[in-house]
Amino acid sequence: MEAQHWSGATDCCAPTTDDFQSAPQGVVSSPPSLENLSCTSPNAGQVRQPEPISYVTLQEQRCVLSWFQGWSGIQRERFLQDLLGKAVPGKVCTLLDSLSSLQVKDHLPNIFECQLRLWTQWFESWGEEERNHFLHILEERDPQFVSHFYSCVAGTAGRD
Repeated sequence: MEAQHWSGATDCCAPTTDDFQSAPQGVVSSPPSLENLSCTSPNAGQVRQPEPISYVTLQEQRCVLSWFQGWSGIQRERFLQDLLGKAVPGKVCTLLDSLSSLQVKDHLPNIFECQLRLWTQWFESWGEEERNHFLHILEERDPQFVSHFYSCVAGTAGRD
């Protein structure tokens, strides 16, 4: 795998005018939804109107994106594995990757580990439309990362 260099750290606590835009009311063109990528999708193929993204969720997503921009390549790879496990839950290949990252530690978690814990809590509270919105704005910020994510999802097809 070719090494990638990530740059462009931002400060989550330094708001810009972009931080105060209203939540989008609909998505004109969006990437494939997490539901459609999942093997357990009960409603795949059904078309429905997207629900508005809540202000709180939008702020959570912006915070994760800010963290993402400051993460190293190794941290982004760890985030990719976590995102992959959320997109295709129950796949053995993603479970094994998750298990390999578990370690017994005698120290307090670092900031990155705390960020991943918050990310997981927030992600679990988001609805499908909010999750898809996150992928869409992540793709706007780093299309190469999201493209790699979709390739990894496709690589789980047929694997148990």
